Amino acid sequence: MNNGEIEVSVVMPCLNEELTIGKCIEKCKRAFNEKKIAGEIVVSDNGSTDRSVEIASSLGARVVYQPKKGYGNAYRKGIEAASGKYIVMGDSDDTYDFFEIESFVQLLKEGFDFVIGSRFKGKILANAMPWPNRYIGNPILSGMLRLFFHTKISDAHCGMRSFTKEAYEKMNLKTTGMEFASEMVVNALRAKLKIKEIPITYHPRLGESKLNAFKDAWRHIRFMLLYSPTYLYLVPGMFLMGLGIVIQIGIWLGIIKIFGHTFDTHSMVFGSFLIVLGFQILNLGFYAKTYAFTEGFEETNKALNALYKYFRLEQGLLAGSCLFLLGLILGIFILIKWAQNQFGPLAEMKLALLSLTLAIIGVQIIFSSFFLSMLGIEKRQ
Repeated sequence: MNNGEIEVSVVMPCLNEELTIGKCIEKCKRAFNEKKIAGEIVVSDNGSTDRSVEIASSLGARVVYQPKKGYGNAYRKGIEAASGKYIVMGDSDDTYDFFEIESFVQLLKEGFDFVIGSRFKGKILANAMPWPNRYIGNPILSGMLRLFFHTKISDAHCGMRSFTKEAYEKMNLKTTGMEFASEMVVNALRAKLKIKEIPITYHPRLGESKLNAFKDAWRHIRFMLLYSPTYLYLVPGMFLMGLGIVIQIGIWLGIIKIFGHTFDTHSMVFGSFLIVLGFQILNLGFYAKTYAFTEGFEETNKALNALYKYFRLEQGLLAGSCLFLLGLILGIFILIKWAQNQFGPLAEMKLALLSLTLAIIGVQIIFSSFFLSMLGIEKRQ
């Protein structure tokens, strides 16, 4: 068949899968024949040194070569070479049943843009998934993705998925490693694609797994944090700053007591440290959020729009200057008291800490206002 007749492209990444690549291709061909699907099989070889390529070619698959290592690299090469309107992706280790292709494609024909399998809503056969992955790794990673990006997807790292070629272009995928799986879901959500999750059966694999549990898990976590400034910066920043303020107020009022011990100056130093640290992290969060929105990495946000609707550089400079001057006035007051005491012993540590904290926050607001104003120029336009 020529390219114009191809409706479905099944894309498989491959790295030394001679034990299973043939089974996967045979299942695809069987699905094509029995379900009357005009399809092709694209194997994206990522540097196999065994008979994988030979087997794939002999069974009629079209092999493309991706010398750059990485799960994401292999998939992007294969998908970009695919000719079909609908793309079905799945690993070539025989853990996914390619005879289920029709279920994925049918949903795309019904109007969905992106269909992802769920092993947890379906069936995980014995020995198919190590218990740390099944009960710790995958639930944590999928839970983080649901929390950070407000989705209900139960198995964000299932490798069997389908999407239209048009949807793939909208996802604008760029990552090279295992985080490609997370990026696809996140970018599909951000592109407001119509997403559907369906149960599938997950089978035990033959041969050696290419996964590195801790390294690959970290790549997923790192990606999600980098794509979610709210949880990387704003939440911890607000928590630290809020805790510092509570400590400061509690010490001033003398109400912080634990086991009968009243906390005083040393704890107030710690409180000031938390306020300054928390405010600095918040600033980084505002920078990251602003950059993400102005560069189109995130969709329009009501809170940020409100910030730039009412925030002006002059207002930030005024607020920062007021805090700095208040801190400076308190510092001058302390200096006067010290002079009146002939520069002898002075017990104004609490007031000095408050003066320094206010002055530092004020200076940070002044310079942050300049930087946010520069970042937000395009946003206001």
